[in-house]
Amino acid sequence: MRALTPPGIAPPFAAYSHGIAAPAGEVVVTSGQLGVAPDGTVPEGAEAQARLCFAAIAAILAEAGLGPGAIVRLNAYVTDRAHMPGYMAARDAFCAGLNPLPASTLVIVSGFTRPEFVVEVEATAVRPLPERPAAG
Repeated sequence: MRALTPPGIAPPFAAYSHGIAAPAGEVVVTSGQLGVAPDGTVPEGAEAQARLCFAAIAAILAEAGLGPGAIVRLNAYVTDRAHMPGYMAARDAFCAGLNPLPASTLVIVSGFTRPEFVVEVEATAVRPLPERPAAG
């Protein structure tokens, strides 16, 4: 995979890539993950909820035999601008060390199915094609 950051446009506002070029392979798409723990509890705050979202995404990718480095796109939704710093702290921790960084979109929405939810995250990942031996 490689990041697409053309020199003729403004650089990304945060830790993400404007685009990602990924070799065609198996695509893994998650549903939007909410900040709910396995026991059904929902912590307060966007950062705590986002950490649970990213943990769920990591578990889904692991089920497919992939890790966070396979993610090409993150879509996230928060219910208020005030939740952006908490979400971004969790996202930046989850994406630390990824190269390239995935493309990313963050949208402010009016709400989710239950009022205690303040963040939802979905991911798209790609399993790269196997490397072909060099022609000799």
